[in-house]
Amino acid sequence: MKMSHIAALAAVVFAASACTSTPKVNVRQPGDANLSCTEIQTEFDSLDNVQNEAEDNQGVNTANVAAVLLFWPAAVGNYMDADRAMDLVEERRAVLMDLYEAKSCDA
Repeated sequence: MKMSHIAALAAVVFAASACTSTPKVNVRQPGDANLSCTEIQTEFDSLDNVQNEAEDNQGVNTANVAAVLLFWPAAVGNYMDADRAMDLVEERRAVLMDLYEAKSCDA
């Protein structure tokens, strides 16, 4: 009896670790208007990193395989979480692009 409790606890801990979490970005941030062209470019680079991580979290990885095997709704949650993160990245990218153009950073 005690061994089955330990096995159940181990399964719960393993299933909980199967969830991934993609960092979310705030679309508008305090101080955006004060960013220099270089800082805006740095923000674009950071967004690329978040986008890549989100794409990785949607693909086949250890966490998603474990989620499918143990608790398939977690795999759906991982996919939706990464999808939302990518939507936020695109919205943030649009805000930054407006600032980039307003500051004539191309010139």
